[in-house]
Amino acid sequence: MRSLKRSDLPDLTRILIATGAFTQAEVDCALELLNIVLDQPLQTDYQVLVAENHGKIAGYILYGAVPLTSGNFDIYWIATDPALHGQGFGQKLMEAAEKDAKSRGARMVCLETSSQGGYEKTRRFYDRSGYFEESRIRDFYKIGDDRITYVKRFFP
Repeated sequence: MRSLKRSDLPDLTRILIATGAFTQAEVDCALELLNIVLDQPLQTDYQVLVAENHGKIAGYILYGAVPLTSGNFDIYWIATDPALHGQGFGQKLMEAAEKDAKSRGARMVCLETSSQGGYEKTRRFYDRSGYFEESRIRDFYKIGDDRITYVKRFFP
């Protein structure tokens, strides 16, 4: 795991597109957040970890403390190279982000995803990572596309 570098952006863009899970607007949003991290080094809202495999980017995770909460963190984006799925890079990214969040006082980590069928693999990944469905807002993104919020709580 390492910090984000500007030279990572082309590979991360390729990975975001290659997953097939994100619309162009979602890819643009993900890249906007990565650029905030790169362009505003003093900002504290977003943290990024990048995973490598033999010197090549395997994926990344973007997370941060939720403003105006006590110990709540969100995972905003996680994406791994589809060619490397099943090799544990996503799990390692989650574990590293959780460890860092805990070191910053996290008592829980939340994330949200879509109910659409294309996200089924993603939801199974969250289940295997110890996250539980906490809530569902029906028709949130569009009719027939619910927002599902997953939570993992840390206890002393």
